[in-house]
Amino acid sequence: MSTPLSSWGFAEGDAITPELTALRSLGGGSAYEAVLAFDEVTYGPVVVKVVRPAEVDDEHTLAGLLREATALDVAHHPVTVRCLRHDVAGPRPHLVLEHVEGPSLSRLIRRHRRLSPQQYLPLAVDLASALHFFRHADVCHLDVKPSNVIMGAPARLIDFSVARQAAHAAELTGHIGTDAYMAPEQAAPGGAYGVPGHASDVWGLGTTLFHAIAGYRPFRDGVPNAAEPADRFPQLVDPPAELPGDVPAAVAKLVHALLEPDPTDRPLPREVAEALEPELAALPAPRLHWKG
Repeated sequence: MSTPLSSWGFAEGDAITPELTALRSLGGGSAYEAVLAFDEVTYGPVVVKVVRPAEVDDEHTLAGLLREATALDVAHHPVTVRCLRHDVAGPRPHLVLEHVEGPSLSRLIRRHRRLSPQQYLPLAVDLASALHFFRHADVCHLDVKPSNVIMGAPARLIDFSVARQAAHAAELTGHIGTDAYMAPEQAAPGGAYGVPGHASDVWGLGTTLFHAIAGYRPFRDGVPNAAEPADRFPQLVDPPAELPGDVPAAVAKLVHALLEPDPTDRPLPREVAEALEPELAALPAPRLHWKG
């Protein structure tokens, strides 16, 4: 039986800090909780990612919060959520993040199963442009997945809690990311596929795009915390599933290229955008309905 996570228990109207008033809970993870709040500084809604009470003195958690703030400080891109400010040393360590309207990609997949080309092609180009920029800014996200994508125009990539520079990503010996979307070099760091890095985010784009296009993930479910890596991470031993037959051949070819086991065989983010731009341009123009 799992132990309940500690929580500040913020209710609507509670003060998170003197400048931040809670509106409603947005969930969270093991070390943080996310709260929609009104910010007296920006005078509008924001998302506050606040360290849970039991974690406020944990050096590892505080270092992770600072690492996320640092990553967001250099990852300025239209497809990246903005960090407005942060406080790591206060009684409630937190990040103040831009509030982005729109559903997550994971929610859309649950609701509609498959996305249309009018949805997934712009999404793929948006995310590829962000990953291209991350190479210049030296940021590896390491957890690209549908629940970390907010759909919009453009889409927004969120949750940089495990992001780090490429040199630090290459030093990882444990598992960082989400099992079903981890690249082989994340699932077995330092093994036959090398070390985590920028190409790992390209794999994350591939699994995310596959899931959006097909309505199912490219690999079968693994066994959580299994002793054998191949049991926990089927992507180490299995080829990806086939996409539905109605997916354009150029798109299917690109998605499978993103899921090449060897990181050096995956396309660069700009090559992803270049390959999909013709597909995007070929989409039928939206029909306009005029009222007389």
